[in-house]
Amino acid sequence: MHPKHFVQGLLRKSGGAHATNQRGQRSSFHRDGTFDFSRSPTQVTRYIGGKPFTREEVWTKLLRYLGHWSLMGFGFWVVTEKSSGRLVGEVGFADFKREIQPSIEGEPEGGWVLARWAHGRGLATEAVRAAVAWGDVHFGTGRTVCLISPDNVASIRVANKCGYQEFARTSYKGQPTIMFERPRR
Repeated sequence: MHPKHFVQGLLRKSGGAHATNQRGQRSSFHRDGTFDFSRSPTQVTRYIGGKPFTREEVWTKLLRYLGHWSLMGFGFWVVTEKSSGRLVGEVGFADFKREIQPSIEGEPEGGWVLARWAHGRGLATEAVRAAVAWGDVHFGTGRTVCLISPDNVASIRVANKCGYQEFARTSYKGQPTIMFERPRR
């Protein structure tokens, strides 16, 4: 089955991230690429590498996301505005096999990134809530986790609104990192 149909089929079955909400958001897979990080301003990328990604890096990210869906049964969705089709950003889960302590090996790691124009409008909270609702149905018992820079106050607020609570402070690749967890419901 083509990944587009696989991902959208999962989302339709779940009633979660593919559902239309009051802002008209929906999530889907886009074959021609993920959210275009190559033109993202520093305000968007500062907590995910600090610089816009090259076209090559965007392509690698897309392949990584498809691999997650194919091998793990979960991954990231591209979030679009229903009324215009405009890309809002990405949200989803991954298992990046991070070398970090405490270990989060085997636990779905939530993540999200939005275009600068979408910041401050509640869109991240809505998209993450849809993703965690999908996760609650598809992951069973346990928890999901996320890693956030202590300077990323907006993402910390989103995480807290979506049920994530801090459980550790550590560093990842030499940068301070807060680890959050959310028990599956």
